[in-house]
Amino acid sequence: MTGGLLHDLATDAAARAPDAPAVDGPAGPLSYGELVTRADTLAGALAGHGVRRGDRVLIWCAERAAAIVAMQAVLRVGAAYVPVAEDSPPARLLRLAADCGAEVVCGTADRIALVTASGLTAVDVDAPPAGRTVAGRPAVTPADTAYVLYTSGSTGAPKGVMVSHRAARAFVDWAVEEFAVGAGDRLANHAALTFDLSVFDIYGAFAAGACVVPVPAAGRHDARLLARFVHEERISIWYSVPSALLFLMRFGDLTGTPPPPALRLILFAGEPFPPGPLRRLAHWSLLPLYNLYGPTETNVCTFHRVTEADLRGGEPLPIGRPCCGDRLTVVPRPADPPGVGELWVDGPTVFQGYWGGPPHRGPYPTGDLVRAAAGGVLTFLGRVDDLLKIRGHRVEPAEVEAAANTFPGVAASAAVAVGTGLDAQLVLVVEPDGARPVPTLRLRAHLAGLLAGHLMPDEVVSVARLPRGGRGKVDRREVRALVPRSGR
Repeated sequence: MTGGLLHDLATDAAARAPDAPAVDGPAGPLSYGELVTRADTLAGALAGHGVRRGDRVLIWCAERAAAIVAMQAVLRVGAAYVPVAEDSPPARLLRLAADCGAEVVCGTADRIALVTASGLTAVDVDAPPAGRTVAGRPAVTPADTAYVLYTSGSTGAPKGVMVSHRAARAFVDWAVEEFAVGAGDRLANHAALTFDLSVFDIYGAFAAGACVVPVPAAGRHDARLLARFVHEERISIWYSVPSALLFLMRFGDLTGTPPPPALRLILFAGEPFPPGPLRRLAHWSLLPLYNLYGPTETNVCTFHRVTEADLRGGEPLPIGRPCCGDRLTVVPRPADPPGVGELWVDGPTVFQGYWGGPPHRGPYPTGDLVRAAAGGVLTFLGRVDDLLKIRGHRVEPAEVEAAANTFPGVAASAAVAVGTGLDAQLVLVVEPDGARPVPTLRLRAHLAGLLAGHLMPDEVVSVARLPRGGRGKVDRREVRALVPRSGR
């Protein structure tokens, strides 16, 4: 059955098979029955703290299974959850709380202890106050906001993307049918919960009564441990950015060993996949490979199954055709050749709007430049603006630069991407407000207190003056050219 509410998926799975594993994390498996019981108890605690339909609740957990329980609890009281990256500094959490008007943070004890003096109400996922349940079922509708994902903002501040139950279910229901997800599948959860790829990992599993298996924290940085995880945890469906697969191939010897026997499907999204490594992955695995595409504002709106013709050619891999009932339009700019233009998306997966802004109406302009081939197959060509993708993460240079410009001694800054794929690096180039170079180590410490981990520069370079064009605007192309000469 399609449509409905996100939290119905776990509830329905528990009714069908309460003892089946829902989440299998480092602490051991959590059955669907246990998941629903814990979520109901936590929902009662949230209601006891005044959380009601339409509220926002921050989720900040060191452990994924606990975060997934918290997500289900928040939905059960009719509120929207706002995931915060595990490695975010407290200052960022407080900034998000102020932006979306959240008064409650639900998390693990080690995280919420960091914000006890903030004025936020903290609820421990693992030890909620007992004795209260949600009185009746809140009148939640598919049009209500289910979650708010904060992305890097072009104005220098993060933007909260509001996604309804209906929009999330439009993608999840399509994906479960398209990829034939079944109760016996084990879906790896590699993506952060702040990243829209995780929506499939969790809710795709719940829709089928399958099991989501979070990647252990150490495995996100240890390729050999991650490769063992795929084998030992009997992962059947893998979904990540290409950089994660490149990491596994280069440092985890993934393609140097026989394919995991349980693995049946590899999905990737978020950035282009280099042709050479893609060819090796396909010939090693002999599995269906799919390229999924869509910004956070639309979730997945196109998909493409990798073909032998794709592997033989040297052209960029297509992002494919529309899915999920979405309607796509290629809108040419004045100088674009025939068939080329910005991709606009309309349909059931499109977001409700940015938190604090007007409701979104009509097609969403993605800012992505595409080419439409015969038959409507689309290929991604690049961006029409300054947005960067670093290892699959969306990075607005303005947000990084705004944080850097608050550091005493920085007159101006420019964040640029150097390299591609797994080798892509975010480099921050700063101009001092005097004769002395900016102390880059102290600047990095300053940034660590303001930015999420994926927004932290890989390198900081101080130059006497940033290159500028005739109108005084920073010339980003010249900045990128400057970086290799600065000792990289």
